[in-house]
Amino acid sequence: MKSVRGGDAGRRRRRTTVAVKQSLRELRNQLSLLNHQVSARLTLKDVDLDCLELIARHGPLSPSTLARRAGLHPATMTGILDRLQKGGWIVRERNPDSADRRAIAVRAVRGRNAELFRLYSGMNTAMDELCDGYSEAELELIAEFLRRATEAGHTATADLAES
Repeated sequence: MKSVRGGDAGRRRRRTTVAVKQSLRELRNQLSLLNHQVSARLTLKDVDLDCLELIARHGPLSPSTLARRAGLHPATMTGILDRLQKGGWIVRERNPDSADRRAIAVRAVRGRNAELFRLYSGMNTAMDELCDGYSEAELELIAEFLRRATEAGHTATADLAES
């Protein structure tokens, strides 16, 4: 009898694990669609918006560092940075941390953040309402799970890039 219960528990756990993975894929798809709508409203390409996010979170960055973080070829990055600069989203400045006087760093233009916040406000409000339904301990668990899932994705991406 014990093995039957163990088997049932194992099957339930596998089903639940599959449901979590499926939910993460659906979330990724939905966020991709949201980002596509936002980038279209800003007349940017999806990859431009991704790079702008990296610059805003980790900048200022050199173009080569940004290309590496985004997993893009440096030549592709040049076109992206040209579009972002033309749209007034970023500035290219001399990199004060570099001994090479030709080195540049890219930083996001702060005044443009309000436009992004406005476009994401519906999702931010929905997330606030969703989080209100969870205890602090539950939110900590969810945040830890998402952090670890992100790390797993980073590792899988790096492994795939190396092979």
